[in-house]
Amino acid sequence: MSNTTIIPFGPQHPVLPEPIHLDLELDDERVVQALPSIGYVHRGLELLAERHDFIEMANVAERICGICSFIHGQGYCQAIEQLMGVEAPPRAVYLRTVWGEISRIQSHILWLGLSADALGFESLFQHSWRIREMLVDIIEETTGGRVIFGVCKVGGIRKDVNDETLRSVRRRIGEIRSAFDEIANIFRQDATVKKRTVGVGVLSAEDAHALGAVGPVLRGSGIARDMRQLGYAAFGDLDWEPVVEQAGDCYARCIVRVREVDQSFDLITQCLDRMPAGEISVSVKGKRPTGEAMFRLEQPRGEVCYYFSANGQKNLERFRVRTPTFANIAPLVHMLKGCELADVPVIVLTIDPCVSCNER
Repeated sequence: MSNTTIIPFGPQHPVLPEPIHLDLELDDERVVQALPSIGYVHRGLELLAERHDFIEMANVAERICGICSFIHGQGYCQAIEQLMGVEAPPRAVYLRTVWGEISRIQSHILWLGLSADALGFESLFQHSWRIREMLVDIIEETTGGRVIFGVCKVGGIRKDVNDETLRSVRRRIGEIRSAFDEIANIFRQDATVKKRTVGVGVLSAEDAHALGAVGPVLRGSGIARDMRQLGYAAFGDLDWEPVVEQAGDCYARCIVRVREVDQSFDLITQCLDRMPAGEISVSVKGKRPTGEAMFRLEQPRGEVCYYFSANGQKNLERFRVRTPTFANIAPLVHMLKGCELADVPVIVLTIDPCVSCNER
């Protein structure tokens, strides 16, 4: 006779305000196995691609996730441009990179705030989100939006940013970086943070590779794989290396994100210093995508894959997205085996799950 008990984790939980559900099989306070259930917020993305033309679908793609919105729109537009043989102007490419890295920073700082809240640091949570709000203000000033940027389109971008505003952005990025440095050391050095995260939820490099982990989850296990290494957008012109930690535990995944914030500040500064002049878009009027394409980008949460099939009509034949949260569910289930029940929220949080991303 089994002595284990099955309890539900979610779909509502104070640590994670999204409908993720896990059935946890427990032996006393230790997790024997975790069974995920997904599908609470399925939105029919592939059917929408059949109903809206490929220009309109850029707006739909950007709404796959509110936190990663810009990079979803960027990935969609770059894949369509690849299908049509269109090359966006250099200025558009650099501005896309700036917005993408601002999006990465605000996503990581949002996660750091949620992580602080989960560990009981209410004031650190507020400080993290205060800093994130400074970035959201820059997004609003340069794009007009705060959650959905709405500036990426097939062929380039919808609006330019004047040089005076870019100089202001560069100055404010330096101020935000100084503010972030003040809280970053807490995540690096605080004894409570380390006690709750060091040695918890360990994922070895071999398991991370075998289970298909992506993003900070993969790099926190010592594997230097980042889709920005493909050189898309302006990344082929910039100086940077993937951020890697070796321990593979919750603390390592946290530190990867802290270090990636610093890296993104550097990348934004490089882009602003090298910003080319010129047009911001090319016309795609009269052109239609034809054939198949797959495009890979690095979201804040990890690698995202876009697959397209088009037959020369205004609507796509097929549009499929594999998001990083989906890729990290199998590693999450592996990490939960054998952990203490009290550590489950911390481990779940360290993959930075986005359920709306996962359930297209």
